[in-house]
Amino acid sequence: MGLEVSLHIADVTMFYAPASGGVRTYLQAKHRVLSDIPHLRTSLLVPGAERDSLGDHHTLPALHLPLGQGYRFPLRRARWRDALIDLKPDLIEAGDPYVTAWAALAAGQKLGVPVVGFYHSDLPRLMGDRFGRHVEKRLTRYVKDLYCQFDSVLAPCNAMANRLKEWGVDNVRVQPLGVDLNHFHPQQRDPSFRQSMGISSDKKLLIFVGRNSREKNIDVLLATMRQLGSHYHLLLMGPGMPHQVPNNVTVVDRCCGAHEVAKALASSDALLHAGTRETFGLIAQEAMACGVPIVGARAGALAENVPLGAGILCQPLDPGAMAEACTALFSNDIAASGRYARHFVERQLSWDSVIQSLLEHYIDLCKIERPNALVHHH
Repeated sequence: MGLEVSLHIADVTMFYAPASGGVRTYLQAKHRVLSDIPHLRTSLLVPGAERDSLGDHHTLPALHLPLGQGYRFPLRRARWRDALIDLKPDLIEAGDPYVTAWAALAAGQKLGVPVVGFYHSDLPRLMGDRFGRHVEKRLTRYVKDLYCQFDSVLAPCNAMANRLKEWGVDNVRVQPLGVDLNHFHPQQRDPSFRQSMGISSDKKLLIFVGRNSREKNIDVLLATMRQLGSHYHLLLMGPGMPHQVPNNVTVVDRCCGAHEVAKALASSDALLHAGTRETFGLIAQEAMACGVPIVGARAGALAENVPLGAGILCQPLDPGAMAEACTALFSNDIAASGRYARHFVERQLSWDSVIQSLLEHYIDLCKIERPNALVHHH
């Protein structure tokens, strides 16, 4: 794509912990794709132990959150605003709804450049699940007040975009995330994988990879496995997984690297996913890229992003329905489902095409004349 102007895009977020999954994956893929384009510069500003700059990767000090999965929580807005102003970007994207988002808005106003807010996780609903309706209402108001100020708001699926619109946020665009199609590939299948995990080769092997957080509904997976019985086996991979599990469940209770995850997915028969609060469902997309079909809850992003033919979706929070869906998947042509899953992801979700459409949106935003914009010299 020929850029007539040079363009400098700065990303800022606190969601960049070593184990921070989706947001970090998105930012790394974006910076990788965009760095291949001439006249295009990307900068990343994230929390770290100290102030540091390595190439276009900048950190500012921030405190560790207790129980925060390794996240650091920026508290001083001015410091983040000033660091963004110093970078002099042509566009800023904020990847969390906290201090860095307000800093991005303030920096954008000072520089006269557009500011994009990526709404990666459904804060009011996640917190409402934990702390009740009152908290959910207050956070909904907070999210609305914050995101109404961005020039553009990105949401990873239609369900999230529609919720934002219902709350009165207007300028929302659905921006799907992508999958690394070379890394997550059917060829990652390892014939000796089951043996190494102590799982016999005649079992139907289900897998789930993620954090054991409430909205993943790991208890539903365990109840499903009790119903499915000894012909099925579930591999649970991720930090904080329970250890009291049925005999037909194996637990790997830690953060697993991308290579390990790809091998485990490709070596399994199906992904079992009971999550009801998925904003994109990246693990489902990664499984599909490995040629592995999905048995999942018909809720959130899974309902949008798992197409007919690539798996079976069932009534949420219902182990009986989930066990039935598993049986149905295995009694049909499961290999064909896996091939279709890979085909779908190849067509829809390569990072190159996903980031290309995002870049076109950035360029449109930067073309808009801003009445209060300072003159930019390229």
